[in-house]
Amino acid sequence: MFNLEGHTALVTGGNSGIGLGMARGLAKAGAAVAVWGRTAEKNAAAADELRSLGVRAEGFACDVTDEEQVVETMKATVDAFGRVDSCFANAGGGKATRFAEMSLADWHAVADLNMVATFLTFREAVRHMLERDGGGVLVAVASVGSIHGMPKQEPYASSKAGVCALTRSLAVEYGRKGIRANAVLPGWIATDLTAAAREWKSLNDAVLHRTPAGRWGEPADFEGVAVYLASDASRFHTGDTLCLDGGYTVF
Repeated sequence: MFNLEGHTALVTGGNSGIGLGMARGLAKAGAAVAVWGRTAEKNAAAADELRSLGVRAEGFACDVTDEEQVVETMKATVDAFGRVDSCFANAGGGKATRFAEMSLADWHAVADLNMVATFLTFREAVRHMLERDGGGVLVAVASVGSIHGMPKQEPYASSKAGVCALTRSLAVEYGRKGIRANAVLPGWIATDLTAAAREWKSLNDAVLHRTPAGRWGEPADFEGVAVYLASDASRFHTGDTLCLDGGYTVF
């Protein structure tokens, strides 16, 4: 049920952090993996690691906020692998800025990276899936910030909430075409992007106190959910948001 041999997965931002964690899980289940990221060297290192697991893996340099690059890179990915069965729109990020001091450029920089990039990536994936008429899987990586208030991170929280709404809408529009769409909501995860937060003692202590699991999440925690969502094990699961937060949102 969880076997992904013969399956091709695409993971944006797949050269580090949560994206690489998902890519590892997909590769361990037998999927070929296309890694998209801005840095060619990091893409190559990630692809080498995935190939060591016995699957085909390739890295593609792409700025997912650039429409032309997304269109061209999706074509290159399909040309290289023949198909894309699951698309994980993981690339994203944020920047802490006081709301009253935030410029429109600050807002767009974060919103484009999270919301616009997901739109572009999913649009090209859906076009491919419809063209080959074989269905497919869309997975967006959002955030528990789409549920909880995030001071100084309004564009991040807003765009991640938008990603969840986009995913639900795609699940409804394309369900009868065999395309499933779900969103994963990470909580506090130990990655390079959260290194400064983990070094901030009061914040680190607050996270650990509130998280029933008693620890920060790790990229490896996302291996299983990626396999589940890409595989036939979730064939009737669509339009949902799955929290991977160690229980943070329920405490």
